[in-house]
Amino acid sequence: MNDVIYISGGARSGKSSFALERALRYPSRAFLATAEPFDEEMVERIDKHRRERGDGFLTLEEPVALDEALRSLPDGIDVVLVDCLTVWTGNMMHREFSEREIMNAVGRLVDVLRDPPCHVILVSNEVGMGIVPEHAMARRFRDLAGMINQKVAAVATEAYFLCSGLPMCLKKSDQ
Repeated sequence: MNDVIYISGGARSGKSSFALERALRYPSRAFLATAEPFDEEMVERIDKHRRERGDGFLTLEEPVALDEALRSLPDGIDVVLVDCLTVWTGNMMHREFSEREIMNAVGRLVDVLRDPPCHVILVSNEVGMGIVPEHAMARRFRDLAGMINQKVAAVATEAYFLCSGLPMCLKKSDQ
């Protein structure tokens, strides 16, 4: 059975570094990026992440259809690192998906995660630990991200929360 490893935490908590470290344990790796280069700052972030990964990952880009991307991974991939679910949520909101459409997409992702084609590591931000956002759109984003995180963590075989670069194990299934 393939593992599904869920990694969450705040901004700059060490999530991506921890996820990369976990992924490097596998010989054949893919990186499924959800970010889109909407502006110069995002272009720089994407380039920085590519340099940090190096050549050890097959990089795939899919901003919305994560379930389809996971189902169509090339044969021989041992692990795929999906970074990140929070950006994925924002991508769907940017495309004006309804809450129903977003939750349907989450359902399709969870279906894949129940029987993944390889080991899967998913990174997401924990956005619900601060103050209540002032604007309705930001509150909707926070709420959707929280619901998505719960659904993915529920099917994960392992779950970690990163704080100040330190991983805390939330869940680890014995296989």
